[in-house]
Amino acid sequence: MNVWLFGYGSLIWRPDFEFLDRRQARVHGWQRRFWQGSHDHRGVPHRPGRVVTLVPESAGHCDGMAYLLDSEVAHRTFEALDYREKNGYEQVEVCIEFSPSEQVDGIVYIAPTDNHAFLGPAALDDMAAQIRICEGPSGKNSDYLFDLAAALRTLDAHDAHVFELETSVRMISMNGSGEESAR
Repeated sequence: MNVWLFGYGSLIWRPDFEFLDRRQARVHGWQRRFWQGSHDHRGVPHRPGRVVTLVPESAGHCDGMAYLLDSEVAHRTFEALDYREKNGYEQVEVCIEFSPSEQVDGIVYIAPTDNHAFLGPAALDDMAAQIRICEGPSGKNSDYLFDLAAALRTLDAHDAHVFELETSVRMISMNGSGEESAR
């Protein structure tokens, strides 16, 4: 049986797996937040970056991309994603909405608040300073934020949290500050 997978972070612009179909989608009851630590991709153990996870919010929603995985490759795809998302993420079943009249069941990776790498909320300026200075094997944490913001604009999807962080990181970079406050 084919499986739908919902992506709301780097999976929007860099899925790195085979899929049968790719469609813009939304999940309700969740909001995207830069509250997950990244010790293995956009940071290192002594200086974790911040990446997105979904947090429950009854009136919220999150826009992203849904990918239809062929049943023949789904197992292999999930094995690779389990490794890619190993730093605290778990598979969660969700209802994926393509339009108010078209919905499907699917899978999303979410880092729950009780995982070992969860950083949780912080002041916008503190998160921005952390994102600005962190870097890991997958590159600069700020590039992840900027790529996500650009991908959301391409989808014409508004996410105030992402766009406010993007603005703050760019302002810190222009002012040449941030490293001191992130220590």
